[in-house]
Amino acid sequence: MDLTVDASAAGAQIKCPQCNTLLIVPKITADVSQSRGSGSLAFDRDLSEGDDAAMAKLLADAYGAMKREVGKAIVGQHEVIEQVIIAIFARSHCLLEGVPGLAKTYMVSNLSKAMDLSFKRVQFTPDLMPADITGTEVIQDDQEGRRSLVFMRGPIFAQMVLADEINRSPPKTQAALLEAMQEHSVTVGGKTYPLDEPFFVLATQNPVEQEGTYPLPEAQKDRFMFLVKVDYPKKAEEREVIARTTGAFSAKVEPCITGKEVEACQRLVRKVPVPDHVTNYVLELVRRARPDDDDALPLAKEYIDWGPGPRACQQLIMGGKVRAVLNGRPQVTVDDIAALAHPVLRHRIAPTFHAEAEGITVENIIDKLLEAIPRVATDDTIRIPAR
Repeated sequence: MDLTVDASAAGAQIKCPQCNTLLIVPKITADVSQSRGSGSLAFDRDLSEGDDAAMAKLLADAYGAMKREVGKAIVGQHEVIEQVIIAIFARSHCLLEGVPGLAKTYMVSNLSKAMDLSFKRVQFTPDLMPADITGTEVIQDDQEGRRSLVFMRGPIFAQMVLADEINRSPPKTQAALLEAMQEHSVTVGGKTYPLDEPFFVLATQNPVEQEGTYPLPEAQKDRFMFLVKVDYPKKAEEREVIARTTGAFSAKVEPCITGKEVEACQRLVRKVPVPDHVTNYVLELVRRARPDDDDALPLAKEYIDWGPGPRACQQLIMGGKVRAVLNGRPQVTVDDIAALAHPVLRHRIAPTFHAEAEGITVENIIDKLLEAIPRVATDDTIRIPAR
Protein backbone atom coordinates (compact mmCIF):
# COMPACT_ATOMS: atom_id res chain seq x y z
CA MET A 1 0.00 0.00 0.00
CA ASP A 2 1.04 3.62 -0.46
CA LEU A 3 2.11 5.48 2.68
CA THR A 4 2.46 9.23 2.98
CA VAL A 5 4.82 10.60 5.65
CA ASP A 6 6.38 13.96 6.37
CA ALA A 7 9.80 14.59 4.83
CA SER A 8 11.27 15.14 8.31
CA ALA A 9 10.78 11.41 8.98
CA ALA A 10 13.49 10.46 6.45
CA GLY A 11 15.71 7.76 7.93
CA ALA A 12 13.23 6.89 10.69
CA GLN A 13 11.56 3.52 11.19
CA ILE A 14 7.80 3.14 10.77
CA LYS A 15 5.41 0.17 10.87
CA CYS A 16 3.08 -0.63 8.00
CA PRO A 17 -0.51 -0.29 9.32
CA GLN A 18 -1.65 -3.22 7.19
CA CYS A 19 1.01 -5.93 7.61
CA ASN A 20 3.03 -4.52 10.57
CA THR A 21 6.26 -4.73 8.58
CA LEU A 22 8.96 -2.39 9.83
CA LEU A 23 10.09 0.01 7.12
CA ILE A 24 12.79 2.67 6.88
CA VAL A 25 11.63 5.94 5.34
CA PRO A 26 13.99 6.71 2.44
CA LYS A 27 15.74 10.02 2.22
CA ILE A 28 14.11 12.35 -0.34
CA THR A 29 16.44 14.63 -2.24
CA ALA A 30 14.55 17.58 -3.65
CA ASP A 31 15.76 20.20 -6.06
CA VAL A 32 15.66 23.33 -3.94
CA SER A 33 17.01 25.58 -6.65
CA GLN A 34 13.43 26.42 -7.60
CA SER A 35 12.56 27.51 -4.06
CA ARG A 36 15.50 29.79 -3.37
CA GLY A 37 14.90 33.35 -2.27
CA SER A 38 15.32 36.28 -4.60
CA GLY A 39 18.63 37.20 -2.99
CA SER A 40 20.11 33.72 -3.20
CA LEU A 41 22.68 32.41 -5.61
CA ALA A 42 22.29 29.69 -8.22
CA PHE A 43 25.01 28.03 -10.28
CA ASP A 44 23.36 28.04 -13.69
CA ARG A 45 25.96 25.97 -15.47
CA ASP A 46 27.37 22.47 -15.57
CA LEU A 47 29.28 22.21 -12.29
CA SER A 48 31.79 19.70 -13.65
CA GLU A 49 32.94 21.93 -16.48
CA GLY A 50 33.36 25.57 -17.34
CA ASP A 51 35.65 28.46 -16.64
CA ASP A 52 37.46 28.20 -13.29
CA ALA A 53 37.63 31.98 -12.94
CA ALA A 54 33.86 32.26 -13.35
CA MET A 55 33.36 29.46 -10.83
CA ALA A 56 35.63 31.24 -8.37
CA LYS A 57 33.57 34.40 -8.78
CA LEU A 58 30.39 32.43 -8.09
CA LEU A 59 31.99 30.93 -4.97
CA ALA A 60 32.94 34.39 -3.68
CA ASP A 61 29.39 35.60 -4.35
CA ALA A 62 27.96 32.54 -2.57
CA TYR A 63 30.17 33.28 0.43
CA GLY A 64 28.80 36.81 0.65
CA ALA A 65 25.25 35.51 0.35
CA MET A 66 25.82 32.91 3.08
CA LYS A 67 27.19 35.53 5.47
CA ARG A 68 24.15 37.73 4.85
CA GLU A 69 21.69 34.90 5.40
CA VAL A 70 23.37 33.60 8.57
CA GLY A 71 23.61 37.22 9.75
CA LYS A 72 19.82 37.33 9.81
CA ALA A 73 19.90 34.96 12.79
CA ILE A 74 23.39 35.37 14.28
CA VAL A 75 24.71 38.69 15.57
CA GLY A 76 28.45 39.17 15.06
CA GLN A 77 30.84 36.16 15.20
CA HIS A 78 32.02 37.01 11.68
CA GLU A 79 35.46 35.41 12.11
CA VAL A 80 33.93 32.20 13.50
CA ILE A 81 31.49 31.94 10.58
CA GLU A 82 34.30 32.58 8.10
CA GLN A 83 36.49 29.84 9.57
CA VAL A 84 33.64 27.31 9.60
CA ILE A 85 32.84 28.06 5.95
CA ILE A 86 36.53 27.76 5.03
CA ALA A 87 36.65 24.32 6.65
CA ILE A 88 33.56 23.21 4.73
CA PHE A 89 34.96 24.25 1.34
CA ALA A 90 38.30 22.66 2.29
CA ARG A 91 36.38 19.36 2.85
CA SER A 92 37.38 19.19 6.49
CA HIS A 93 35.96 19.57 10.01
CA CYS A 94 35.87 22.08 12.88
CA LEU A 95 36.11 21.96 16.66
CA LEU A 96 34.41 24.92 18.39
CA GLU A 97 35.34 25.88 21.91
CA GLY A 98 33.39 28.40 23.94
CA VAL A 99 31.41 28.89 27.14
CA PRO A 100 27.69 28.04 27.16
CA GLY A 101 25.17 30.43 25.66
CA LEU A 102 27.17 31.74 22.70
CA ALA A 103 24.77 30.30 20.08
CA LYS A 104 27.19 27.68 18.74
CA THR A 105 24.42 25.17 18.01
CA TYR A 106 22.11 27.85 16.60
CA MET A 107 24.89 29.11 14.34
CA VAL A 108 25.56 25.67 12.86
CA SER A 109 21.86 24.98 12.38
CA ASN A 110 21.35 28.21 10.43
CA LEU A 111 24.52 27.67 8.41
CA SER A 112 23.17 24.29 7.31
CA LYS A 113 19.98 26.05 6.15
CA ALA A 114 21.95 28.66 4.19
CA MET A 115 23.88 25.85 2.49
CA ASP A 116 20.81 23.61 2.11
CA LEU A 117 22.51 20.68 3.84
CA SER A 118 20.81 18.03 5.96
CA PHE A 119 21.58 18.63 9.63
CA LYS A 120 21.66 16.33 12.68
CA ARG A 121 22.68 17.16 16.24
CA VAL A 122 24.09 14.54 18.63
CA GLN A 123 24.17 15.47 22.32
CA PHE A 124 27.22 13.70 23.75
CA THR A 125 26.68 12.30 27.26
CA PRO A 126 28.66 9.82 29.42
CA ASP A 127 26.26 6.98 28.58
CA LEU A 128 26.26 7.59 24.80
CA MET A 129 27.40 4.50 22.86
CA PRO A 130 29.10 4.35 19.43
CA ALA A 131 26.02 2.66 17.93
CA ASP A 132 23.95 5.67 18.99
CA ILE A 133 25.99 7.69 16.50
CA THR A 134 26.72 5.31 13.63
CA GLY A 135 23.55 3.22 13.81
CA THR A 136 22.99 -0.47 14.44
CA GLU A 137 21.51 -3.60 12.93
CA VAL A 138 18.06 -4.71 14.11
CA ILE A 139 16.05 -7.86 13.45
CA GLN A 140 13.08 -7.30 11.17
CA ASP A 141 10.29 -9.69 10.15
CA ASP A 142 9.06 -9.73 6.56
CA GLN A 143 5.56 -10.60 5.38
CA GLU A 144 6.36 -14.34 5.35
CA GLY A 145 7.62 -14.24 8.92
CA ARG A 146 11.28 -14.56 7.94
CA ARG A 147 13.73 -12.59 9.99
CA SER A 148 16.66 -10.56 8.68
CA LEU A 149 19.08 -7.93 9.90
CA VAL A 150 18.31 -4.40 8.76
CA PHE A 151 20.72 -1.54 9.33
CA MET A 152 19.15 1.43 11.13
CA ARG A 153 21.11 4.54 10.24
CA GLY A 154 22.31 6.77 13.03
CA PRO A 155 22.53 10.55 13.10
CA ILE A 156 25.98 10.43 11.49
CA PHE A 157 24.13 9.99 8.17
CA ALA A 158 23.66 13.70 7.56
CA GLN A 159 25.65 16.22 5.57
CA MET A 160 26.32 18.45 8.57
CA VAL A 161 26.64 16.74 11.96
CA LEU A 162 26.95 18.66 15.20
CA ALA A 163 28.70 16.71 17.97
CA ASP A 164 27.53 18.84 20.86
CA GLU A 165 29.78 18.82 23.96
CA ILE A 166 31.93 16.08 22.50
CA ASN A 167 34.15 15.98 25.60
CA ARG A 168 31.28 14.67 27.74
CA SER A 169 31.53 11.15 26.25
CA PRO A 170 34.35 8.62 26.80
CA PRO A 171 37.01 8.07 24.12
CA LYS A 172 35.37 4.94 22.62
CA THR A 173 32.29 7.02 21.76
CA GLN A 174 34.36 9.94 20.50
CA ALA A 175 36.24 7.49 18.26
CA ALA A 176 32.97 6.55 16.52
CA LEU A 177 33.45 9.73 14.48
CA LEU A 178 36.96 8.93 13.27
CA GLU A 179 36.15 6.71 10.28
CA ALA A 180 33.35 9.02 9.19
CA MET A 181 35.61 12.07 9.39
CA GLN A 182 38.49 10.48 7.49
CA GLU A 183 36.85 8.05 5.07
CA HIS A 184 33.36 9.59 4.79
CA SER A 185 31.89 6.16 5.44
CA VAL A 186 30.64 4.00 8.32
CA THR A 187 31.37 0.29 8.83
CA VAL A 188 28.84 -1.76 10.83
CA GLY A 189 28.54 -5.53 10.86
CA GLY A 190 31.26 -5.95 8.26
CA LYS A 191 29.48 -3.70 5.76
CA THR A 192 30.61 -0.23 4.75
CA TYR A 193 28.00 2.45 4.15
CA PRO A 194 29.00 5.67 2.33
CA LEU A 195 27.90 8.98 3.79
CA ASP A 196 26.07 11.69 1.90
CA GLU A 197 28.37 14.29 0.36
CA PRO A 198 29.38 16.87 1.27
CA PHE A 199 29.98 15.64 4.81
CA PHE A 200 31.09 17.88 7.63
CA VAL A 201 31.49 17.32 11.39
CA LEU A 202 31.37 20.27 13.73
CA ALA A 203 32.08 19.49 17.38
CA THR A 204 31.72 21.78 20.39
CA GLN A 205 33.30 21.59 23.80
CA ASN A 206 33.08 23.64 26.98
CA PRO A 207 36.50 24.88 28.21
CA VAL A 208 35.42 25.80 31.76
CA GLU A 209 34.10 22.51 33.16
CA GLN A 210 36.32 19.64 34.28
CA GLU A 211 34.03 17.25 36.20
CA GLY A 212 32.40 14.58 34.06
CA THR A 213 34.41 15.39 30.94
CA TYR A 214 36.80 13.37 28.79
CA PRO A 215 39.33 15.58 26.98
CA LEU A 216 39.77 14.69 23.31
CA PRO A 217 42.97 12.72 22.62
CA GLU A 218 45.56 14.74 20.73
CA ALA A 219 45.40 12.33 17.78
CA GLN A 220 41.67 12.95 17.41
CA LYS A 221 42.05 16.70 17.80
CA ASP A 222 44.46 16.59 14.87
CA ARG A 223 41.62 15.33 12.65
CA PHE A 224 39.92 18.71 12.97
CA MET A 225 41.16 21.37 10.59
CA PHE A 226 40.45 24.25 12.98
CA LEU A 227 40.03 24.75 16.69
CA VAL A 228 37.79 27.82 16.61
CA LYS A 229 37.51 29.98 19.71
CA VAL A 230 33.99 31.38 20.15
CA ASP A 231 34.30 34.48 22.31
CA TYR A 232 31.79 36.74 24.03
CA PRO A 233 30.01 39.25 21.76
CA LYS A 234 30.86 42.93 21.84
CA LYS A 235 28.66 45.27 23.88
CA ALA A 236 26.66 46.57 20.90
CA GLU A 237 26.25 43.02 19.56
CA GLU A 238 25.07 41.73 22.91
CA ARG A 239 22.50 44.52 23.08
CA GLU A 240 21.19 43.39 19.68
CA VAL A 241 21.10 39.77 20.89
CA ILE A 242 18.97 40.81 23.86
CA ALA A 243 16.60 42.78 21.62
CA ARG A 244 16.17 39.88 19.19
CA THR A 245 15.79 37.05 21.68
CA THR A 246 13.38 38.80 24.05
CA GLY A 247 11.11 40.28 21.41
CA ALA A 248 8.99 39.10 18.49
CA PHE A 249 11.93 38.99 16.03
CA SER A 250 12.15 35.94 13.78
CA ALA A 251 14.61 35.21 11.00
CA LYS A 252 14.07 33.02 7.96
CA VAL A 253 17.36 31.85 6.48
CA GLU A 254 17.13 31.13 2.76
CA PRO A 255 19.35 28.56 1.01
CA CYS A 256 22.14 30.09 -1.05
CA ILE A 257 23.99 27.01 -2.29
CA THR A 258 23.27 23.28 -2.58
CA GLY A 259 25.33 20.27 -1.58
CA LYS A 260 26.17 19.54 -5.21
CA GLU A 261 27.46 23.08 -5.63
CA VAL A 262 29.52 22.79 -2.44
CA GLU A 263 31.21 19.70 -3.88
CA ALA A 264 32.01 21.62 -7.07
CA CYS A 265 33.55 24.40 -4.98
CA GLN A 266 35.61 21.87 -3.03
CA ARG A 267 37.06 20.61 -6.30
CA LEU A 268 37.68 24.14 -7.51
CA VAL A 269 39.74 25.34 -4.53
CA ARG A 270 42.25 22.52 -5.05
CA LYS A 271 43.19 24.15 -8.37
CA VAL A 272 44.24 27.43 -6.71
CA PRO A 273 48.00 27.91 -7.23
CA VAL A 274 50.36 28.30 -4.27
CA PRO A 275 53.62 30.22 -4.92
CA ASP A 276 56.81 28.55 -3.74
CA HIS A 277 57.56 31.31 -1.23
CA VAL A 278 54.16 30.70 0.42
CA THR A 279 54.88 26.98 0.68
CA ASN A 280 58.27 27.83 2.15
CA TYR A 281 56.60 30.09 4.70
CA VAL A 282 54.27 27.25 5.75
CA LEU A 283 57.22 24.88 6.14
CA GLU A 284 59.16 27.44 8.16
CA LEU A 285 56.17 28.15 10.41
CA VAL A 286 55.46 24.48 11.15
CA ARG A 287 58.94 22.97 11.24
CA ARG A 288 60.40 25.72 13.43
CA ALA A 289 57.65 25.02 15.97
CA ARG A 290 58.95 21.48 16.56
CA PRO A 291 61.33 21.52 19.55
CA ASP A 292 63.35 18.49 18.36
CA ASP A 293 63.90 19.84 14.84
CA ASP A 294 67.38 21.08 13.95
CA ASP A 295 65.86 24.35 12.68
CA ALA A 296 63.62 24.87 15.72
CA LEU A 297 63.40 28.38 17.08
CA PRO A 298 64.79 28.98 20.60
CA LEU A 299 61.29 29.78 21.85
CA ALA A 300 60.07 26.41 20.54
CA LYS A 301 62.73 24.53 22.51
CA GLU A 302 61.84 26.49 25.62
CA TYR A 303 58.05 26.69 25.47
CA ILE A 304 56.83 23.81 23.25
CA ASP A 305 56.65 20.22 24.47
CA TRP A 306 55.62 18.80 21.09
CA GLY A 307 54.81 20.61 17.89
CA PRO A 308 52.50 20.32 14.86
CA GLY A 309 52.76 17.47 12.37
CA PRO A 310 52.53 17.39 8.56
CA ARG A 311 48.74 17.70 8.67
CA ALA A 312 49.20 21.27 9.91
CA CYS A 313 51.02 22.11 6.66
CA GLN A 314 48.24 20.55 4.61
CA GLN A 315 45.51 22.42 6.48
CA LEU A 316 47.31 25.76 6.25
CA ILE A 317 47.66 25.38 2.49
CA MET A 318 44.06 24.22 1.96
CA GLY A 319 42.70 26.93 4.23
CA GLY A 320 44.79 29.52 2.41
CA LYS A 321 43.42 28.37 -0.94
CA VAL A 322 39.82 28.70 0.22
CA ARG A 323 40.44 32.07 1.86
CA ALA A 324 42.05 33.39 -1.31
CA VAL A 325 39.05 32.39 -3.46
CA LEU A 326 36.53 33.75 -0.95
CA ASN A 327 38.33 37.09 -1.05
CA GLY A 328 38.45 37.15 -4.87
CA ARG A 329 42.19 36.52 -5.28
CA PRO A 330 43.71 34.13 -7.85
CA GLN A 331 46.44 32.69 -5.61
CA VAL A 332 47.40 32.18 -1.98
CA THR A 333 49.41 34.82 -0.15
CA VAL A 334 51.49 34.71 3.03
CA ASP A 335 48.83 36.84 4.72
CA ASP A 336 46.27 34.06 4.12
CA ILE A 337 48.53 31.61 5.97
CA ALA A 338 49.20 34.01 8.84
CA ALA A 339 45.48 34.73 9.23
CA LEU A 340 44.74 31.01 9.73
CA ALA A 341 47.79 30.17 11.87
CA HIS A 342 45.92 30.40 15.18
CA PRO A 343 42.93 28.12 14.40
CA VAL A 344 45.19 25.57 12.66
CA LEU A 345 48.01 25.44 15.22
CA ARG A 346 46.39 26.09 18.60
CA HIS A 347 45.33 22.44 19.06
CA ARG A 348 48.51 21.03 17.53
CA ILE A 349 50.97 22.63 19.97
CA ALA A 350 51.46 21.46 23.56
CA PRO A 351 53.17 24.00 25.85
CA THR A 352 55.86 22.92 28.31
CA PHE A 353 55.44 23.10 32.06
CA HIS A 354 57.87 26.01 32.03
CA ALA A 355 55.58 27.95 29.66
CA GLU A 356 52.51 27.26 31.78
CA ALA A 357 54.38 28.29 34.93
CA GLU A 358 55.23 31.62 33.32
CA GLY A 359 51.64 32.13 32.16
CA ILE A 360 52.53 31.76 28.47
CA THR A 361 49.58 30.32 26.55
CA VAL A 362 49.47 28.58 23.19
CA GLU A 363 48.07 31.80 21.71
CA ASN A 364 51.15 33.67 22.96
CA ILE A 365 53.43 31.02 21.47
CA ILE A 366 51.77 31.28 18.04
CA ASP A 367 52.06 35.06 18.19
CA LYS A 368 55.78 34.73 18.91
CA LEU A 369 56.18 32.27 16.02
CA LEU A 370 54.50 34.69 13.62
CA GLU A 371 56.75 37.50 14.85
CA ALA A 372 59.91 35.40 14.54
CA ILE A 373 59.23 34.29 10.96
CA PRO A 374 58.91 37.30 8.61
CA ARG A 375 56.05 37.36 6.12
CA VAL A 376 58.25 38.46 3.22
CA ALA A 377 59.08 35.96 0.50
CA THR A 378 61.37 33.39 2.08
CA ASP A 379 64.54 32.32 0.35
CA ASP A 380 64.99 29.17 -1.71
CA THR A 381 66.89 27.19 0.90
CA ILE A 382 63.86 24.90 1.18
CA ARG A 383 63.53 23.08 -2.10
CA ILE A 384 60.10 22.07 -3.28
CA PRO A 385 60.23 18.53 -4.74
CA ALA A 386 59.06 18.18 -8.31
CA ARG A 387 55.54 16.79 -8.71
